[in-house]
Amino acid sequence: MTLLLLDGTAIQGKGLKVTANLRIEADDLSGQTSNTETAHKGFKPKTLTVTLNIPYKNAAWLRDLMRVAEATEGGGQLKTYRVVNDTAAAFGMRQVQFAEGVSAREDDILAMWRIQFGLTEKKSNPEKVEKRSAKGTVTAQSGTGSAVGAAGGGGGGDDGQKQGLTGFEATLKKVDDWLGGGK
Repeated sequence: MTLLLLDGTAIQGKGLKVTANLRIEADDLSGQTSNTETAHKGFKPKTLTVTLNIPYKNAAWLRDLMRVAEATEGGGQLKTYRVVNDTAAAFGMRQVQFAEGVSAREDDILAMWRIQFGLTEKKSNPEKVEKRSAKGTVTAQSGTGSAVGAAGGGGGGDDGQKQGLTGFEATLKKVDDWLGGGK
């Protein structure tokens, strides 16, 4: 029997199936040739697709699912849930949000709804790594810009023009003046 818990709330249903997916982004580098080279562009968030059946007599299960799916946090953002499921654990997923909606279709023969919904990973390891490396890049760039601007020197007459500029714009102006010969 498959189990799915979101923040400790069991998702009730019969025939619960969970399908996990990891999308890997790549660009084709072959142009008009038959070359098979690609450029790796990173990993997209992992997703879970959940399918289950809910008998009409257990309509409260569907209401509970909808309450969980529609929950929001401060600022109106979708609620992030801790997920407990064997497939999610095997894929390394710990936190998820509802994505791509919830559908409930009436079965043609049996007295039940066929439910399908998607969950997408939040705060994944690749996302954390990307955020950490992005911060380091910005710090290195601003340090380099300051060093070049300081070397260029500048006359006291330019300071009046630079008062309306941000720190970065002022640095760019110093570099521009230095390169342009406006010492």
